[in-house]
Amino acid sequence: MTAEERRNLRAFQDYVIKILDPTYILSYMSPWFKDGYSGLYEAIESWDFQTIERLEEYRSLLKRLQPEFKTTVNPKDILPEVSKCLISQECEEIMQVCSNKGLMAGAEKMVECFLRSDKENWPKTLKLALDKEESKFSELWTVDKGAKNIDVKVLEDDEMETSDIQIFYKEESECQNLSQNSCPSSEVSHIYTPVKPRNYQLELALPAKEGKNTIICAPTGCGKTFVSLLICEHHLKKFPQGQKGKVVFFAVQLPVYEQQKSVFSNYFERLGYKVAGVSGATSENVSVKQIVENNDIIILTPQILVNSLKNGTIPSLSVFTLMIFDECHNTGKHHPYNMIMFNYLDQKLGGSSDPLPQVIGLTASVGIGDAKSTAEAVEYICRLCASLDTSVIATVKDNLEELEEIVYKPQKFFRKVESRTTDRFKCIISQLMRETESLAKSIFDEIGTITLEGISQIQNREFGTQKYEQWIVTVQKACTVFQLPDKDEESRICKALFLYTSHLRKYNDALIINEHARMKDALDYLKDFFTNVRAAGFDEIEQDLTRRFEEKLQKLESVSMDPSNENPKLKDLCFILQEEYHLNPESRTILFVKTRALVDALKKWIEENSELSFLKPGILTGRGKTNQNTGMTLPAQKCALDAFRTNGDKKILIATSVADEGIDIAECNLVILYEYVGNVIKMIQTRGRGRARGSKCFLLTSNAVVIEKEKINIYKEKMMNDSISMLQTWNEAVFKEKVLQIQIQEKVIRDRQGKVEPVPDKENKKLLCRKCKAFACYTVDIRVVEECHYTVVGDAFRKCFVSKLHPKPKSFGYFEKRAKIFCARPNCSHDWGIHVKYKIFEIPVIKIESFVVEDIATGAQKLYAKWKDFHFEKIPFDAKEMSK
Repeated sequence: MTAEERRNLRAFQDYVIKILDPTYILSYMSPWFKDGYSGLYEAIESWDFQTIERLEEYRSLLKRLQPEFKTTVNPKDILPEVSKCLISQECEEIMQVCSNKGLMAGAEKMVECFLRSDKENWPKTLKLALDKEESKFSELWTVDKGAKNIDVKVLEDDEMETSDIQIFYKEESECQNLSQNSCPSSEVSHIYTPVKPRNYQLELALPAKEGKNTIICAPTGCGKTFVSLLICEHHLKKFPQGQKGKVVFFAVQLPVYEQQKSVFSNYFERLGYKVAGVSGATSENVSVKQIVENNDIIILTPQILVNSLKNGTIPSLSVFTLMIFDECHNTGKHHPYNMIMFNYLDQKLGGSSDPLPQVIGLTASVGIGDAKSTAEAVEYICRLCASLDTSVIATVKDNLEELEEIVYKPQKFFRKVESRTTDRFKCIISQLMRETESLAKSIFDEIGTITLEGISQIQNREFGTQKYEQWIVTVQKACTVFQLPDKDEESRICKALFLYTSHLRKYNDALIINEHARMKDALDYLKDFFTNVRAAGFDEIEQDLTRRFEEKLQKLESVSMDPSNENPKLKDLCFILQEEYHLNPESRTILFVKTRALVDALKKWIEENSELSFLKPGILTGRGKTNQNTGMTLPAQKCALDAFRTNGDKKILIATSVADEGIDIAECNLVILYEYVGNVIKMIQTRGRGRARGSKCFLLTSNAVVIEKEKINIYKEKMMNDSISMLQTWNEAVFKEKVLQIQIQEKVIRDRQGKVEPVPDKENKKLLCRKCKAFACYTVDIRVVEECHYTVVGDAFRKCFVSKLHPKPKSFGYFEKRAKIFCARPNCSHDWGIHVKYKIFEIPVIKIESFVVEDIATGAQKLYAKWKDFHFEKIPFDAKEMSK
């Protein structure tokens, strides 16, 4: 059919529909359907259209995301992967449109074809293709691994806030050596081959096998998980007939949890032991109590046990005989590890006769905190030992040579480079920032100095720095709580200041990119931002700020394309990479940078650099949100890691701090820290990424202070090792007494703090939209659902918000998440929370961080980040009240 025939058919389709009886021609068309439209063929054969109907929600989502799809996806790159979901004529047409009208038009055509696709798995196929190409759009289009239960995540979304649950992420643990070599991928084989432990592993396991509470401190990559398997097996086998041990292994985050559950299952199920696990992702569907009762080894994310101890599902830690804490250096402050150990220590110091489990901690570095001397470092480590009730620190001493054969410590090099001597890009952007500051200051001048005195003073803040970003945050927080008699004027000023500071933040981000990457990348970052601004509400202030930027755009384009403005840091980075790959063409590199924006900028630089494009960079970033940009999804992380491990063409991985703890890439022989330095734990683990023999570690920076800080970390590492050696010389009884005294002191402080219960404020207060200051509700109308979710009763509140279907509906417990709710005031649409079905009730669930709390009597306003910090009179949700 020609294009003209197709247009005519569309034009006159109503007549065809009226006249044609499909039952007469169906039998003739079915064979052709079977080849081209197999999903529709199956539906007609069985007259069951449920599968096609289920795809409707994904079509709706793709329609909504079409503007982003056509600007970010290259259809020619992904077409080979998705062609099986399209018919051959569509694939040909997409390629034709790309050639004739360009990639954006081709992407629009591809969306049109997907919207017609009847293939059940097209959402997942599209996802896999996007992941393979490391497309930015992949972050918006996420589907589950299961081929049948396809789940699309359009936007990273704040989940329902709870009063006192904290989640700590550290993206993926080392894939521990369960055989002679490290695991080749993130998946662990389901067939376990028994392996003879190395001597240094037996040395590390010895104190724990003797029943002592032990911290095992050994380098990344030496097989600490295997050591824990040896300890676990010995522990379970030591019990006499009629008695049984019960082991719990804690993994802080989901990827590690999944990996360790697989490792422990493969190792112990062949020995007849039962292994199971519970994480935040599975806890709603299983009984924690039954899992613990019915299994010998339980893998948990620690918050699961914190919650179970709190609600009584697990009566006490005495149900376990051994607890193993992975990455145990996290045991401090309000981390879930510490919450578990508070429970343990309360039982120990409270005189309970119930037996306590043995405690084992695993870490590559215990750290030394802010210690300035060996004595202070010893004290810090003693406090960690007290938190874990350990008096033995196991390190490799007798088998060091064997350890060094397995874990090679890379050479460390410092390279100081110069920044640009002149920076015309920064001059132009700084001028735009000064203009924007002036506009913001005029708003301050409008309202006088009474409310925002001090905040409005724009001084001593250098553009393109973290300090400037902090000032922006301070101004935005202050703006949300100031008040004026005229509430409409207050709302107008709030919005204006928010817009000005948001633009200043983007300019500040661009200067940071410009400092460490190319001017071109910084300019692209801004152009993308202003494109998005135009596509949104685009009010008068935004129009004015966009016009100012566009007036400078030609000059910025010219400056960014000028070869004389090349960043000298990149020249040095290029030199190092060329030199190393000349010496060893098979080198595998991890390049660490501070921000996601720099990851993207350096990836583009390498791909567009003719001398480096052969490296074919992959990227690895965190899963969280920063400045409205969604992070890298877990499947995308796994895909990037697997590609780097297994694809010899991908020779470099550009990563943020997500990779500095726990990712096992045994063949990596070059680590480059690009303006990147952290604490001593981070440094040891980052350097530990370079596993291969002859590996090197470069610190590349233009800041002498950064090099000095890294040298301090090296000194701290030595201080830590010296302190551990000193503690290992102590008499064990003396060490135990020291630990006990710290525990008693800490418990006294903890008990004193725990007794100070805040008195609820019974005075009624207002909740106002944090963005526009529109009235939302009174505290007297707020009800607490299941102790940690907050709803508002009464019809008045329903008029204050609008709702949109949730991009990822989800059920958990008695809750069914259905929609997101936003401020109803025009031009605001601030995110207030979600709308759920709770049992039989349709209710809103609000987030306190979306509101300003105003005292009705005084007019004073206050912000809260968490509901637990807001001490008002909390009334429980009552079904009878709702029924009335």
